[in-house]
Amino acid sequence: MELMINGAKRSSGYPANGMAIFALRNELNLKGVRMGCGEGHCGSCTVLIDGVPTTSCNLPLEALAGKRVTTPEGVGTLEHPHPVQAALLEEQPGQCGFCLSGILMSAVALVDSGRAVSEDDVRAALDAHLCRCGSQPRVIKAVMAAVKKVKTV
Repeated sequence: MELMINGAKRSSGYPANGMAIFALRNELNLKGVRMGCGEGHCGSCTVLIDGVPTTSCNLPLEALAGKRVTTPEGVGTLEHPHPVQAALLEEQPGQCGFCLSGILMSAVALVDSGRAVSEDDVRAALDAHLCRCGSQPRVIKAVMAAVKKVKTV
């Protein structure tokens, strides 16, 4: 199956009805996509599909065909991080950091939406993400910093 992942065409021999997360992590070596609950409840496995945050642990691989898929590896670079990545690095909100890859993806979609964003919007966008460390206030602070940076650029 041909896939468009992080702006590049990739080929997958993984079963079409297999879960996308396993093809992304195990076959395509995209380890930024993390397995959490395996049921789509915690948000750790979130990727962007055509710009929309989507859990990949309960999504068959065939659902990615013909779509633009972005994983954490496809967001920014070391030299030019996305504003959300830069803000998360600056704020250091995570304790264990396990949830942050999924949070990153939802926050990137929100910030890249181009619309005005409030703290309530950030809370709503990140509502599907489970952070057991309790660092949500610092995550929200970081995303709001990214929002402000994008507005001034």
